[in-house]
Amino acid sequence: MEKYRNPALIFLIFLLIYVLGSFSKVPFGDCMPLVLDTELGVFIKRATPTSHFLYSNAAIFIKNITNLDAILVSRYLVIVAGAFVVMMVYKTVHLLTKKDWVSVVAAFVFGFSFTFWRNAEIVEVYTFNMVWISLLLHYLIKVFLTEKNRATHIIIASLLISVSLWAHIQNLFFLPSLLLMLIMFKDDRRIAFVSLLLPILSFALMIWLNSSQNLPAESIFKSGDKTWVSDTFKKDFVTYLKDFVKAFGYLLYNFNFFTVAGIFGIIMLFRTDLKLFWVISAAAVLIYGFATFYAVTDNYVFFLPFNYIFALSIGLGLSSFRNQNRVAQFAPACVLIPLIYFFTYKIVSEVPAAKNFDEAKSYKGGLRYYLLPWMTDNVGILEFTAEERTAPEAVTWMVKSSEEYIKILKSKGLTEGEIKAR
Repeated sequence: MEKYRNPALIFLIFLLIYVLGSFSKVPFGDCMPLVLDTELGVFIKRATPTSHFLYSNAAIFIKNITNLDAILVSRYLVIVAGAFVVMMVYKTVHLLTKKDWVSVVAAFVFGFSFTFWRNAEIVEVYTFNMVWISLLLHYLIKVFLTEKNRATHIIIASLLISVSLWAHIQNLFFLPSLLLMLIMFKDDRRIAFVSLLLPILSFALMIWLNSSQNLPAESIFKSGDKTWVSDTFKKDFVTYLKDFVKAFGYLLYNFNFFTVAGIFGIIMLFRTDLKLFWVISAAAVLIYGFATFYAVTDNYVFFLPFNYIFALSIGLGLSSFRNQNRVAQFAPACVLIPLIYFFTYKIVSEVPAAKNFDEAKSYKGGLRYYLLPWMTDNVGILEFTAEERTAPEAVTWMVKSSEEYIKILKSKGLTEGEIKAR
């Protein structure tokens, strides 16, 4: 019973935190198109980078069998996924360190990290995707730390990679880690064959599904007519350098002073388990590089799998410090992380240039939207659309989804005031 108590408590704590901080109104971004898909209840039959096959179909399935409100289903699918992922941080760090307090701290640090917290409180695919990544990394690490049932853990890790590709195609960056692991444990050729076959079969099924919708084979990697990938390779050196600095800024804002522990954790893993270090690093470096230089405005969300790995590293780093009793005394400071966001917001709000930014982005919440992870009392896309407001940047795709959803809500008898409050 002991082994289940702490994970369950971590899950319930963050379930409550994310429920209390969740959006008051459907936020901007891809939230409205995803809610609309759920409302329409028609299963997605294509696997492209923007179709979100696994997430959307899970939400649609729940909506269809429960007949619950689409926004409610979308909200709690993400919140429950978020709490589950934080629980998995605890379980995986405990697997690595065997220390309860370290595992609790790592879980709180990740659960309060800006990017994850924000995505656990809006309607998006990234938190749901992290469920598969958290399970994948847990079993990938188990392969190296537990000799018992190693073959089973290898198959499970391969299966999780294969399934995760349907959640987000970015997860293909874990395939080199799988290959490295199979090379290191190559004694059983049958296990290696099955492990390689699973992701190949997953890609084949994606291509078959898309071809049934008259989409080309490469559509599993292409985002329609978007030029994000080609634009990534057109930047000059100075822009790449700025990208790198911005990425490090994201890391610091997510993990604050615990970043130091994460760096020590990387060093510790290198010294104690070189094989596991290379397998995890293969994915971490590829993900970090992709997220850093990918030419989209919201590239911060693509760091999430790396941030999860870094949170595990924070746990390792905390367990590596010599004076464990002294470090443990300061560990409760992790619950003060929300104050960092609050005071950062208050300080930055007084900067003249930030006030101009706040005004320019006021249509979706201004500085508050960018610096505070919780989403209560937010500006909603439905009220923005219903009141025919304008924005200084392109929001056409979300407005179009909002207009369609508003028509559905009106057909159900909701008033304009009720619609704007959703």
